[in-house]
Amino acid sequence: MPHSAADLAVVGAGPAGLAAAVTAADLGLSVALVDAGARPGGQYYRHPAPELHATRRDMTPHHHDWRAFTSRERRLRAHEAARRITYLPGHHVWTVVPEGAGWALHTRTEEDTDPTGAPTTAPTTVTARAVLLATGAYERHLPFPGWTLPGVVGAGGAQAMLKGGLVLPGRRTVVAGSGPLLLAVAASLAAAGARVPAVVEAAAYGGYARSAGTLLRNPAKLAEGARFGAALARHPVRLLTRHAVVEAHGTDRVEAVTVARLDRDWRPVPGSGRRIPCDSLAVGHGLVPELSLATALGCATRVAADGTVALDLTEDQRTSVPGIWSAGETGGIGGAQLALVEGDLAARSIAGALGADSAADQGARLRRRRDRLRAFADAMGAAHRPGDGWRDWLRDDTEVCRCEEVPAGRIREAVDELGARDARTVKLLTRAGMGWCQGRMCGPAVAALCGAGPAPDRRPLAYPVPLRRLAELPPATD
Repeated sequence: MPHSAADLAVVGAGPAGLAAAVTAADLGLSVALVDAGARPGGQYYRHPAPELHATRRDMTPHHHDWRAFTSRERRLRAHEAARRITYLPGHHVWTVVPEGAGWALHTRTEEDTDPTGAPTTAPTTVTARAVLLATGAYERHLPFPGWTLPGVVGAGGAQAMLKGGLVLPGRRTVVAGSGPLLLAVAASLAAAGARVPAVVEAAAYGGYARSAGTLLRNPAKLAEGARFGAALARHPVRLLTRHAVVEAHGTDRVEAVTVARLDRDWRPVPGSGRRIPCDSLAVGHGLVPELSLATALGCATRVAADGTVALDLTEDQRTSVPGIWSAGETGGIGGAQLALVEGDLAARSIAGALGADSAADQGARLRRRRDRLRAFADAMGAAHRPGDGWRDWLRDDTEVCRCEEVPAGRIREAVDELGARDARTVKLLTRAGMGWCQGRMCGPAVAALCGAGPAPDRRPLAYPVPLRRLAELPPATD
């Protein structure tokens, strides 16, 4: 199996990982940058497929702060040419284990699991003195009747279709859920030519008033929100706050949605429903940090302001496990600007820990900016945190686990009649979470239905891997 050794291994080439890799290389460290994507940038700086031959003009409506990416990509390529960074795209890190005084990261590739027997790209083992986890996040979904209909996509999924495929999910798209991503998605869809009859936000923006001081310390964020608002007004797009899509209707595809007003706990107000025709629905309730590698290592976690589980980090981005740092959405959902700052800060902390020049004055400046942006992220998370009443959207026949087709009624039966008190027991009794996504799609909903609070998602392997790769691992040593 090919092997690569470095001072620092960075997992993930999104904003946080890319920033950390180039900064660490600037400071004299050898870096291995391992990423599942084909190109750097992660989901935020997602690239159109090469065969589309997209121009910068094609991408402009769908990307923000592109200069921040291109400057770091140039540094990545320069460091790669100088052999200060080993860049490994298309590699999934499925486990991180101690090895000697450092760590070994075992990867797989998509071709490695090709069932046809076609020639494969060999996976790589990376050894490093320190590891930075910048594994990003995935969408949080709250189920409702009709959410499995064709044409219903995640809000982030709709944005990925625009960025990666330059295609629309439909011509008439309702955008719904909760969180600041909704405004960005609606603005991008409208700019690309879709009609967006409504943005349906379950929370109320008045919740931001409780954090007025934090908002004033982040004028760029306020300006960004104003730009999105102006973009929606130009098209125009109706904004409904304290409302939610409580049902999607259609046969072969979504044809309309029912939108209802919500009370303070997110329960639908009786008699408030209205139907909005559409041919697609982009819906999401924020993001969930991807912690599979971190929790397998035993890194301590905390419950973030938005109700998700995030890593508990020091002021220098260290986890509770010596030798493991983290940056970006793993420490709490906060957006690309915060991720870039945390990546830079983590790289300087790692450089200092490994004996390189870490530029302490820059670290102090970055910590101040990080703290300001993190406070804003926490204010957003608290304002858009789902209320418990969303469970009243569900009928007993509403599928919660899509992979295993487990309806809400079966989960309620496991809790009310069979005594289940946590998601693991519900999983054993109903198979909810046993499918291909391993609970990434339904996990938060299942936990809420059984009355369990947020808990870290623990799994022995971060990605599926062929048994032959496990057999190839060296024997454990004391």
